[in-house]
Amino acid sequence: MANPGYDGMWLPTDQDPRMQMGPTRGERECLVGYLEHYRQTLALKCDGLDAAQLATKAVPPSSISLLGLVRHMARVEHSWFRRVVEARMDVPRLFQDEAEDAGFAFPEADDELVRESHALWQEEIAHAREVLERTDLDAIVDVHGDPVEVRDIVVHMIEEYARHCGHADLVRECVDGRAGQ
Repeated sequence: MANPGYDGMWLPTDQDPRMQMGPTRGERECLVGYLEHYRQTLALKCDGLDAAQLATKAVPPSSISLLGLVRHMARVEHSWFRRVVEARMDVPRLFQDEAEDAGFAFPEADDELVRESHALWQEEIAHAREVLERTDLDAIVDVHGDPVEVRDIVVHMIEEYARHCGHADLVRECVDGRAGQ
């Protein structure tokens, strides 16, 4: 299969929203910049696909699909920023039911499920941004009885997105051959 796109790249560099940020200054800007970069990467990996393509599981028996990754990352954003950073443990976790497999399992995918899943993910990202804006990176939060700095949670989020963007890259390549960047 030939390299689709722009010399095998996802977008021309001057059109890639991730490349428009410029150099970062300071720890907060650097960490938040990397987190935003990976959030945008996952969104780009889903761009232009229909519900069936987004629901494609590329590597059986794994349940990983692009739609599942979007739902899972909504769950991750929700859990870390609402439940842990804001200490709202009374808020039920998203996709907690074993049958939902942390967001990776879902009913037959259709346009409505795609819209709802994407909207949920974007709502959780917007909330997480607001929480980060008002929270000091040095703030200590409780993670399963251990004191953890918020900066560690942000680094964990970067790691979580980076790992899953690698999965998304492989799934997208199986769906239509697009890879890289």
